Amino acid sequence: MTAQELLHYSHEPFRTELIAGRLVEMEPAGALHGAVAARIGRLLSNHVLAHGLGEVFGAETGYVLATDPDTVRAPDASFVTRERVEALGGIPNEFWPGPPDLAFEVTSPRDRRGEVQSKTRSWLQAGTRAVVVIDPRRRTATVHRPDGSVVSVSERVLLDDVLPGFAPALADVFD
Repeated sequence: MTAQELLHYSHEPFRTELIAGRLVEMEPAGALHGAVAARIGRLLSNHVLAHGLGEVFGAETGYVLATDPDTVRAPDASFVTRERVEALGGIPNEFWPGPPDLAFEVTSPRDRRGEVQSKTRSWLQAGTRAVVVIDPRRRTATVHRPDGSVVSVSERVLLDDVLPGFAPALADVFD
């Protein structure tokens, strides 16, 4: 399957991603997952809009990370810089061509560790500058960088190098 075919594909109630041309179905998320994803999206949006830094995208937004065969993945929340949006001429109707600058993944009880690691690797290999994996059950976040560094966080997520001034307290994400 190609990214273009996926754009017009519907297989309710499952969300889908495309990995190396292969369709992967994902079960609907639970309520805690959805609440945490919405909170991080709100915090991200408030900061980005207040400072005119770019665009924030919600959980259903697909990013084309590779072509031939195509890979299209969707984080739980993401950010793309204003410069990249302007270079593209605005927000496309299709999937975003390339990775976000910042991706957030919220884990669910059903998620397997290897799947989360694989998705994180996909983002970083495609050029995402930081991936934040949020674990609502443990109330922690882990920041992954392209250089291989991984920092576990229990109080505040520091992302100044990717998104200046954005350092949300985890208490605001979980409560």
